Amino acid sequence: MNVLGYLSQILEILLALLLAPLLTGWINQWRAWLQNRSAPSLLQPYRKLHKLFHKELVLAGHASSLYRATPYVVFGCMALACAIIPSLSTDLPLSPAADAIALVGLFALARVFISLAAMDVGTAFGTLGARREMLIGFLAEPALLMVLFSASLLSRSTSLTTIVDTLAHRDLAIYPSLAFAGVAFTMVSLAENARIPVDNPATHLELTMIHEALILEYSGRHLALLEWAASLKLFAYSCAGLALFFPWGIADALSPLALLLALPMLILKLALGGALLALLEGVSAKMRIFRVPEFLATAFLLAVIGMLVNILLGV
Repeated sequence: MNVLGYLSQILEILLALLLAPLLTGWINQWRAWLQNRSAPSLLQPYRKLHKLFHKELVLAGHASSLYRATPYVVFGCMALACAIIPSLSTDLPLSPAADAIALVGLFALARVFISLAAMDVGTAFGTLGARREMLIGFLAEPALLMVLFSASLLSRSTSLTTIVDTLAHRDLAIYPSLAFAGVAFTMVSLAENARIPVDNPATHLELTMIHEALILEYSGRHLALLEWAASLKLFAYSCAGLALFFPWGIADALSPLALLLALPMLILKLALGGALLALLEGVSAKMRIFRVPEFLATAFLLAVIGMLVNILLGV
């Protein structure tokens, strides 16, 4: 591994930490514009994190060490997920660990910790949110695995860097297997990031909220880390989707010029993707929690169809 590889790895981590709140602010701006409302500042997520990091930390009297450690574990999992996803370059020191199953495992580990922490303090809202979060995870993780396996069939590898490198060098064409997988991935990402139609990130109604119920008892720096981790998760899913289905612009190994050009290309793709996400949320309605299993089952079915199309037709 050369110096450029370590540089690209450090750059990916720093960009994820810095751009994740910016992506959230960008999506919030577009949602407001599409709803004909006054848009919040693009830097509002940074101001929120700054305020929370400087606020006093309040803990429940009977909170265990698990409750205290969960924000750091969740933040670390999301930061590591962003580090192993090849968003700028495929020449990464963490490439051996950048496996599709490992990525899904990181998301699952964060989900388990935040669900246990929500139940740890014994509040009704926390338990409600934990049950809903585990339900969504139980249905979304198999669909996400099928999507990643559909892409891995084209490269004959489950390594994310190998998958991206292979897809980036294929002829520009519409592959039916990737088309099905792309629709499934979009549905899974909406559910995993608590976006409409599965959840509404702007609500605090106890009958509808999922993510907000999980972090309702947190405050201060713990809440800041969880909010930052939520932005990192959205950033990770966005980069994963762009790397799998729009891999052009990602730098090859040993290519300094490509690495220099990959940054503006990534920002451009994230900006377009954020605007499309806001548009998708604007034309969708929040579904009832009892319809979510049908929604994610459809995503799983589409991902499986993508795998079958690849196996039978080889495209």
